[in-house]
Amino acid sequence: MFAGPRSSLRSFMAPARRLATITPVQEVWPPPTVIDDGLRRVQPYHWTYNTYCKERWRGRQLIEIFESEFRDRSLDYYRDSMEAGDVLVNGKRVGPEYVVRNGDLVSHTLHRHEPPVTADPIGVLHEDDDMIVINKPSGVPVHPAGRYKFNTVIEIMRAERPDGFMPYPCNRLDRLTSGVMFVAKSVAAAEAMARKIKQRTVRKEYVARVVGEFPAGDVVCDQPILQISPKLGLNRVRASGKTARTVFRRLAHYEPRPGCRHGYSIVRCMPVTGRTHQIRVHLQFLGHPIQNDPIYANERVWGRTLGRADASGEETADEDVISRLSRMGKDEAAEAVAWYDQMVDEYEKRRAEKLTGEACSVCMTPLYSDPGPHELSLWLHSLRYEDADGRWAYASPLPVWALPPEGVVGPTVVGGMDELVEAEAEAGTLPEDGDGDVLAAGAEAGGRNATVDGPPREGVVLSGSESGR
Repeated sequence: MFAGPRSSLRSFMAPARRLATITPVQEVWPPPTVIDDGLRRVQPYHWTYNTYCKERWRGRQLIEIFESEFRDRSLDYYRDSMEAGDVLVNGKRVGPEYVVRNGDLVSHTLHRHEPPVTADPIGVLHEDDDMIVINKPSGVPVHPAGRYKFNTVIEIMRAERPDGFMPYPCNRLDRLTSGVMFVAKSVAAAEAMARKIKQRTVRKEYVARVVGEFPAGDVVCDQPILQISPKLGLNRVRASGKTARTVFRRLAHYEPRPGCRHGYSIVRCMPVTGRTHQIRVHLQFLGHPIQNDPIYANERVWGRTLGRADASGEETADEDVISRLSRMGKDEAAEAVAWYDQMVDEYEKRRAEKLTGEACSVCMTPLYSDPGPHELSLWLHSLRYEDADGRWAYASPLPVWALPPEGVVGPTVVGGMDELVEAEAEAGTLPEDGDGDVLAAGAEAGGRNATVDGPPREGVVLSGSESGR
């Protein structure tokens, strides 16, 4: 999909013909931003989305496609937009009943309202001629996608740096995840860093805030991870999945506060492999999901056990999970990444935003109140990256949610990764795909790795026979 601002004339080349989409002039481009109440706001602006006909669109009426695939606006809105010429096919006006054909270019110009993001600055941990190491704030997406364009790491950095600066992110962080990121100043530098990460010559450590009392000592989870639905982009532990390993070590445990049912733990996490949502899935399987995870700690989706120790799907079948997610607003034809962002957006909107009763004077879109800062984050933070040969290391401070509660004594800094690396080495060679198990330390057992025969029970990783010592 290609998107362009209203302020320009964009031309597209397609087989056997030239297509042009013409949109009116925007007075100010890029749109101005305002910092207010701890949030970064982008003034609403006009934007044109351009998408070539997808296979599933062939032979369907234009209005039917918009009704089924773009459900953030009403059917009447789309009909009015088509009549007004805000929806074009191959640069020309068509009616709602137009039947879309292979090769058609569908353009939709709309008044775009980007959600506000935190106004926390993008911290710079290190900078040289090739690379910038940043501390990404939570709630800010890296790339333009979905409802976000200018409230993204890339566009914020471009706006803050003159002379046509173009950032090239080297490692991925989800929108809600904060922490250490590498942003290259050139394509060559980005490719070089990406190769190091892929070849596992770079170690990385995260910190998470999880439900309950995570066991003391080292926990090495080797459970394989399977994508149970490509359309959903959802993953869970499955024996038939891809090899995955994460090393965990508890940093602190805090008892329940007044009015709270459960205490929580701050856990260090070293992913050895790089599966999608790997840390979140492994923590869920171990019975200690990230405390505010809208997906993997959601009882509406997983039931009361939250997928704990359910490697076979006997407790919660994949079909049931998919069905529950579908009822939360997923469109059957939506693509995985777009739907995941949409689903999190809708979840946040239900929890954090309320209709103000007002509507935009330009497009009549209902206006929402601002989300609270606590709704703009996932309690998972990229804490440290280091070269395996010890040539460099970059670390960020602990996020506020990982610090001890007021009046409670606890760790405020984290040491190096030597203990995690040693635990991973003692765990031995990674199992082949489909042969995973859990390696863990018994509580107060001095951190000795132990193989667990079968899944952990009652949300606690139990110790078993010693692991090759």
